Amino acid sequence: MSKTSNSSEIGNNTKIGFVSLGCPKNLVDSERILTQLKTEGYDVVPSYDDAEMVIVNTCGFIDSAVKESLDTIGEALAENGKVLVTGCLGAKDDEIKEIHPNVLGVTGPHAYDEVLEQVHQYMPKPKHDPFISLVPDHGIKLTPKHFAYLKISEGCNHRCTFCIIPSMRGDLDSRPIGDVLSEAKRLVNAGVKELLVISQDTSAYGVDVKYRTGFWDGMPVKARLLELCEHLGKMGVWVRLHYVYPYPNVDKLIPLMAEGKILPYLDIPFQHASPRILKLMKRPGNIEKTLERIQNWRKICPELIIRSTFIVGFPGETEQEFEELLEFLREAQLDRVGCFSYSPVDGATANELPDPVDEAVKQHRLEKFMAVQEAISTAKLKQKIGQEFLVLIDEVHADGAVGRTYADAPEIDGVVHLTDEFDVKPGDKVWAQIIHSDAHDLWGVKVEDEQ
Repeated sequence: MSKTSNSSEIGNNTKIGFVSLGCPKNLVDSERILTQLKTEGYDVVPSYDDAEMVIVNTCGFIDSAVKESLDTIGEALAENGKVLVTGCLGAKDDEIKEIHPNVLGVTGPHAYDEVLEQVHQYMPKPKHDPFISLVPDHGIKLTPKHFAYLKISEGCNHRCTFCIIPSMRGDLDSRPIGDVLSEAKRLVNAGVKELLVISQDTSAYGVDVKYRTGFWDGMPVKARLLELCEHLGKMGVWVRLHYVYPYPNVDKLIPLMAEGKILPYLDIPFQHASPRILKLMKRPGNIEKTLERIQNWRKICPELIIRSTFIVGFPGETEQEFEELLEFLREAQLDRVGCFSYSPVDGATANELPDPVDEAVKQHRLEKFMAVQEAISTAKLKQKIGQEFLVLIDEVHADGAVGRTYADAPEIDGVVHLTDEFDVKPGDKVWAQIIHSDAHDLWGVKVEDEQ
């Protein structure tokens, strides 16, 4: 949102500014709020001075995200003056109001109705003709037209010591499977070519409702990840799974990937490889079994791509335990990896653990970790030279087109550069032969269109 000022009092205007921070799960919350605002006739505008009010959807997962959220609230107050706050940081009402006492209201995550109630309090519903200001069936999207995030649940039943998500978003709350599939179908009908399935714990979908049978398209369907993926796989688009815990039920998804029904891509946050550190994190800790399962998955589906995230410098992490993590990395040969040095999060129980790691040591371990993974990634991508892949185009700029293969999720993984290729548009799928690679990205030339 542009930084321009407005000093007018709240009146009968219908214009609302909106700032969305944080992860894709937060983005989906923003899309739902925006859809309801548009349905009721409000206008969403891109600058502070055009807005009668600004809504900030915050993130509060780690300290840097908290700071960004608080800074953004402060900016919105300075530039506009009328601000509602929602999202994860909104669970800490007192902290926000202590720093920014002039906010009009604060709500927590996925508090859609409460946000609308606060909007109504300061900006009554406008009179509008629903046939003139129609909202598309798929709602308001903040992602490009050709991909969309599909959130299947809220909350999490885990109590990882470095995480405060359950205190913000509560325990697992799975959406009815009929609702999820109906939303997916609306998105596909609107032209979406890739569905990115997200939640706090995707593998646990349906556990809280004991895999209750729902109905969709006249058929009974169990609220379970396998059945969900089977039905999504029939919609003719890419289906990509994020935030997957390596539970045994994940094994049942691999044949679907091998058969081409969903993308052979798993985003699994392993976090570490030392059994003792994993126990301190309250994470699954049988690394030998994890390696064995990865090997079995790859036997069934050799094209499988595994992305993961890790934490180095967790309280008490020894040099030997860090080396165990590096050895796991070398053995697992993961395709895409992100890594963070441990950062204390206000309210996380890990803050109470003894033997914090020195900041300089954390940084050294982070750099060493990324150097090991960079070598693995470089070698893996080099093997793709000469091969042909289907590429989903994301953008076209002055140098040509940029897209992704099935191996790359938007915004977090690598891309394929199709230099001097201008005869495509975002959302197109084209076949390309890979001619060059580096540690993260590929370069290719178009072979033919898919359609």
